[in-house]
Formats: sequence, C-alpha cells, structure tokens
Amino acid sequence: MLKEYNSFEEIDARLEVLKLQRQIDEESFKLHLHKAKRDLVPRQFNSGIGSLLQKFAIAFLTKKLSKRFRERSQKEIAALNKTTSS
Repeated sequence: MLKEYNSFEEIDARLEVLKLQRQIDEESFKLHLHKAKRDLVPRQFNSGIGSLLQKFAIAFLTKKLSKRFRERSQKEIAALNKTTSS
C-alpha cells in the first residue's frame, strides 16, 4: 500500500529517514561481515594464499550485497516519486 503525502516536507522527511535507514543497514552489514570474518576464519588461514582467497570472496560478497541495498533503496525512492507525481 502506497502512502499519500500532503506536502514536500513530508516527502523530504521520508526520504531522509530512508537514507538514514540505508546508512544504518550498511554499517550493520559491515559490522556483521567483520564479526563473521573474525569468527569463521582459522588463525593459520590468515596468511598466504588463503588470505588472498578470503579477501577476494569478501570483496565479491560485499559488492553483491551493496548492490542489493542500493537497488532496494532506489525502488523505495521510485515508489515515493511515483506517489508524488500521481
């Protein structure tokens, strides 16, 4: 269900909330990723080729998840813009 807005101030406030929620989600994701990396990787795996593979895998996953966060935010903003143009 789409929300109807009565003023541009309401729209701006909602966009600001969505922006802050996205930033919180990104920071939470970074924290969880760091904790998972720390907890799941054996100590001896931190050196050599294992470390290189680990860094590659983390970079790949981070990129994919960041893309999903951006797409979700863009969909929410598009929905807001659609309600204001109606």
